[in-house]
Amino acid sequence: MLMIAQQFRSSKLTIRFSSFGEAAEYLLLHGYECTVVPSVEFVWNSEGHFSIGHSIANIPKYFVNFSRQINCEVNNMIEFNPDIVISDTRLSPLLTSKILQIPSIVILNQIRLLLSPRLRDFKVARIFEIINGEVLGLIWTAADKILVPDLPPPYTISENNIWGMNSITRKLEYVGFTSPKVIIDEDQVTKVSHQLRLNRSRPIVFVHVSGPIETRMPLVRIAMDACRTLNQDIQYIISAGYPSGNPQPKKIHESGWYYEWCPVRDEIFSISDLLVLRGGHTVISQAIKFGKPVIAVPIENHGEQLGNSQKIANIGLGVAVIDRPLKPRHLADAIKLILSDPKYEGKARQLMELSKSLDGIDNIVNIIRSYLK
Repeated sequence: MLMIAQQFRSSKLTIRFSSFGEAAEYLLLHGYECTVVPSVEFVWNSEGHFSIGHSIANIPKYFVNFSRQINCEVNNMIEFNPDIVISDTRLSPLLTSKILQIPSIVILNQIRLLLSPRLRDFKVARIFEIINGEVLGLIWTAADKILVPDLPPPYTISENNIWGMNSITRKLEYVGFTSPKVIIDEDQVTKVSHQLRLNRSRPIVFVHVSGPIETRMPLVRIAMDACRTLNQDIQYIISAGYPSGNPQPKKIHESGWYYEWCPVRDEIFSISDLLVLRGGHTVISQAIKFGKPVIAVPIENHGEQLGNSQKIANIGLGVAVIDRPLKPRHLADAIKLILSDPKYEGKARQLMELSKSLDGIDNIVNIIRSYLK
């Protein structure tokens, strides 16, 4: 949403955001007006896993906060009087725009709530997932347009999250990835390589950790142990993904560096031979835009990330590490596998060329402009 807003900076449009938590802080940091609404977020445990029990226990709180969100959005939209509402996978602004008869666009790559594989062993859970998907699908169709920031079939990364629901399939419009445009400053790349003393003739692995705060450090620790065992074979950089963290790299091993927050992520993406990521849709799309093979380590019990990770493996872009409990050797074995087989790099470059033909940001901006006569 921030990238879309930035496309209108030179125009006379007035833009207001609505969000909560870290996202609201991030938007305010970039100088945009943002109405902070009550939070509706899932619960994560201390090991970095999706906590099913705690999330179910919080359902009454979710309903209360969702109602409060609707109330905030009604007041916000009446006061702001927008010409168009763009919702990024959030129901409250979409429903509010419907109530107030304001045109709306929803951008989403997750229509249904995917349950964890453990829960899917129960027939009642599978039935719930199907019903849940169809109900949510009907709600999403309240939008004037439903835009999917993904590649068209058969390479749709989020296929497990959006396909198979009759209520919505025909209304989907694939616009391409909405990850940042890849603009690389070669002088800056050279500077980063020199700062980290990287040898471009040796494999470079970038472990880019993202997601809810509670889920980051467990993967950082496992990645450190895994990479140390491969120290003679690879060079590695690990980013813990803390926006307010130290942006200066810290040397942690003979061939390893650690960032609390990496300000040169794109430069490191561009020079890496392999990316170790969570299973989030946005970061996977960024990897494809850079033409890099991927190791996806989805958050445990996170249905969407598991689906995305399995798709990566199915199309040959990389491998999904879903071993539980996750051990350093699982990650180390996956790194060795991808670096030793050129087919993964070949598939990454093929998907990169396909993604270049679909610029999601430009396509969404043009659709928004069509509502602003």
